[in-house]
Amino acid sequence: MPAFVNDLRGWLTRSPSRFLSGSPEREGAGKEKETNMSNLGPLLELKNIRKDFFGNQVLQDINLTLNEGEVLGLVGENGAGKSTLMKILFGMNEIHDTGGYGGDVLLNGSKVNFSSPFDALAAGIGMVHQEFSLIPGFTATENILLNREPMRKSFLSEIFGSRLNTLDRKDMKRRADDAIEKMGVHIEGEMTINEMPVGHKQFTEIARELSKEQLKLLILDEPTAVLAEQEAEALLDSIRGMSARGIAVIFITHRLQEILDVCDKVVVMRDGVLVKDVPASETSVSEITGWMVGRSVGSSATLHREPPETRTILSMRRLWVDMPGELVRDVNLDVREGEILGIGGLAGQGKLGIPNGVMGLYPAGGSVEFDGKSIPLNQPRACLDAQLAFVSEDRRGVGLLLGESMEWNIAFPAMQIRGSFLKSWLGGAIKWRDDKAIEEVTRKYIEDLQIRCTGGRQNVKELSGGNQQKVCLAKAFALEPKFLFVSEPTRGIDVGAKALVLQELTKFNRESGVTIVMISSELEELRQICDRIAIVSGGRIAGILPATSPSEEFGALMVSSVV
Repeated sequence: MPAFVNDLRGWLTRSPSRFLSGSPEREGAGKEKETNMSNLGPLLELKNIRKDFFGNQVLQDINLTLNEGEVLGLVGENGAGKSTLMKILFGMNEIHDTGGYGGDVLLNGSKVNFSSPFDALAAGIGMVHQEFSLIPGFTATENILLNREPMRKSFLSEIFGSRLNTLDRKDMKRRADDAIEKMGVHIEGEMTINEMPVGHKQFTEIARELSKEQLKLLILDEPTAVLAEQEAEALLDSIRGMSARGIAVIFITHRLQEILDVCDKVVVMRDGVLVKDVPASETSVSEITGWMVGRSVGSSATLHREPPETRTILSMRRLWVDMPGELVRDVNLDVREGEILGIGGLAGQGKLGIPNGVMGLYPAGGSVEFDGKSIPLNQPRACLDAQLAFVSEDRRGVGLLLGESMEWNIAFPAMQIRGSFLKSWLGGAIKWRDDKAIEEVTRKYIEDLQIRCTGGRQNVKELSGGNQQKVCLAKAFALEPKFLFVSEPTRGIDVGAKALVLQELTKFNRESGVTIVMISSELEELRQICDRIAIVSGGRIAGILPATSPSEEFGALMVSSVV
């Protein structure tokens, strides 16, 4: 049976009961591992860890232990302190540059205080960060073995010294291929990073850590946030393999079922405090959610309505897109004015490529009409001028000005495209920024989207990933578009923030009359707020169904023309 059918079957058979407890298999496996590790001392101990940033206490008396080969799931809302705790463990400069931390870190029973990530790496600790740290023009193999490349001596280097050694490309390929094989996911070692889809970049980051022979502990900060569900399952299998080889893993994710599927224990943080430390086999998604947010959080209410019988506002004909990792070759799609249309499908089948092609981020062909007028492809400005907007799945690469403030990120596109937030004099001959209007609109979206920050002038690079995602939405809302593409809007954000984002998208659609096309890897997320859902398979639209249709019908469309 083809692998994608197995992936699909697992995805579609996900039921409410599955979300309420760990699987019996995982429970048994966890107990067996617990017994095997009971006689071993902890690999890692954190004792009374405290951290503040300029008087703002972000961590308070954190205590936890981790055994060899154990998988620890670390969860909490955005801003709960998870990433800060891991930066302390990994010796990040950001910690030392802001006054250091309190408490003790013990590795194999000995106190350590890493002054840099190089010290942590030398001690056997690896970390895959939430955002990529790859060199775009290098291949996957070159990134995996960066600064650890095997060298080959030559006649000249024997005479004049090691500076004339050359790279041993054959050994590099072997070692990189071995690391890739450990993940159980194929990526092309000779492909350059700037040609890769987002998911393959994440696997390259992980393969780089797995290639290090001294690795004892691997920290994975939101590794599945950029992965489709079948890719994420392959990564979970890889984590199980690491555990079996004695590598301990700290796994941070907002996909709580993954925690129950792969982890031995769950540690929950809230507002800088560790509030729960329990075996994964003894808890459930609903319990974890309650501990994270301090209240009971049910699943978001599904908002069904009859799909509006309105005119077609956007029409695509024979659309093709040349986007790495995405197959878009013959898309015909009509979007009705005022609706929320979902686009779903398996990874690589074209769902992400559609908005990127229409908005001009990747070469595209075919025809697109909006509001009765032809939209030229491969011209991003033409789309923006026509009042189309796009929230990309790549928030750091496309969506944000990381070195600028929240105010500038939110207001700048609207200033450039629509002339908003500007004062004028002499009939518009002289224009300057309306700082008060920029401050007010930023404050509005901070409140509406509950962005955790110190204020509108805080640099976006200082925000957590989930809060950066909210800034991307605010930027699009501030443009006041007629039509909004939003791609993977809840990727990498916690359950509370996810519900809020879906609610705000629905509100934006209902109150402002904005037509929304939402692309997501999660079918249930689409079913919560969409009127209709189009399934992409084999680079084409396989079919469009009302959001109320059974999961099995969507599944049949997903495999109808996979190539």
